[in-house]
Amino acid sequence: MNCINRINNIKFCMKLTQQDMARLLEVTPMTLRNWRKDKPYLYEIVMKGFAFEDVVQKSKNNYEELLSLEESFK
Repeated sequence: MNCINRINNIKFCMKLTQQDMARLLEVTPMTLRNWRKDKPYLYEIVMKGFAFEDVVQKSKNNYEELLSLEESFK
């Protein structure tokens, strides 16, 4: 799978817009677009970072839900 396809798969799972991501990184959306075009591996690393954060948050929410469920059966 090439770099751009991996990036698209990562972005599919995320809910942040390009503008949101740029704001969090303190760069312009144009900078992100340039990274995607000119530095695809850098862009992929950044997108993986956002995807990782999303998965961690979802895991935390699932864990808290499981704890709540466990408490309800005690």
